[in-house]
Formats: sequence, structure tokens, C-alpha cells
Amino acid sequence: MDFESKIVSREISEMLWDMEKTVATAESCTGGRIAEALMAVPGASKYFKGGIISYVNEIKESLLGVSHELLEEKTAVCEEVAIAMVQGACRQLNTNYAIAATGFAGPTGGTKEIPVGTIWLACGNADRVVTIKVEEDHGRDINLAIATNRAMTMFLDYLKQEYTPKEELEG
Repeated sequence: MDFESKIVSREISEMLWDMEKTVATAESCTGGRIAEALMAVPGASKYFKGGIISYVNEIKESLLGVSHELLEEKTAVCEEVAIAMVQGACRQLNTNYAIAATGFAGPTGGTKEIPVGTIWLACGNADRVVTIKVEEDHGRDINLAIATNRAMTMFLDYLKQEYTPKEELEG
């Protein structure tokens, strides 16, 4: 993990620790890389509950509750599925927040409408989810690294909007 990623992971860790909140992941194409980034900081068991790697639609449906109709209509690589994955992970793993990723990392799998390198990222809670669409193709390894880093940065930005330091609450 690069230095910048470690800094982001540490900031997320400190905020979740201070807020006494928990997070989970629901990952498809990133295959656990976001979970790995969250767990990189010692003491992660205080706030990271686990993850669901839903590489196939069957698991997105059965474990995360993503609608079969949505997957049929829009495919797994869309904003709505990423949002449903966040909500499903929060529900299934009983967490305050979740981070999700679904897309085509490559080198195959893309279509004319949804080319390789298209990855939808989402984070949030049952009530508010934010998303980002990654669209560049730099090869599988780099696509996955970019998606993981963007997911972590997006979640850090999300937490900053939710966060009030304990000192301010007590003061």
C-alpha cells in the first residue's frame, strides 16, 4: 500500500474510532482490496466488521439483496447496483456505513455501452449514499488500484461531512 493510501486509511480509522461507528464492504471487481485497505491500520477490528465479495450476480442478489430485475435491466455495472450494495452490506453486516464497488476491471468483460475500466463506487449508510464513476482503462492492476484509492478517498470525504470530534461534543 502506498504512503498516501496509508494516510487515508489512518484518517478513516481515527474518525470511525472516535465516532464509535462501524463499516463493512461489498465488493465485486475489487475483490477485497477495499477491505484490505481498511484493515491496514492496527485496531481495525474496533470499526471494520467484514465484507462480502459478491463477484457474481447470484451473490449480489442472495447476500446483499440487490434486485434481480435491476441486475437484468441495468446490469451489475451501474450506479443503482452500487447503491443497493452499500445498503445491503449495512443491513447484512449490521454496520453504520459501507463501501461498495462494481465494474469491469479488465482486460475483458466490458461492452460497447459499458467499456472495460468502468467501475461504480459507492459509500454511505442506509439513508445517504454517494457515488463515483471511474471510467479510464489503464489495465486491470492499475484500474483496481485506482478504484480502491478513489473508494477510500470518497469514504473519507463522506465521513468528514458526518464527523464531529468528541471534544466539540463534550465542550
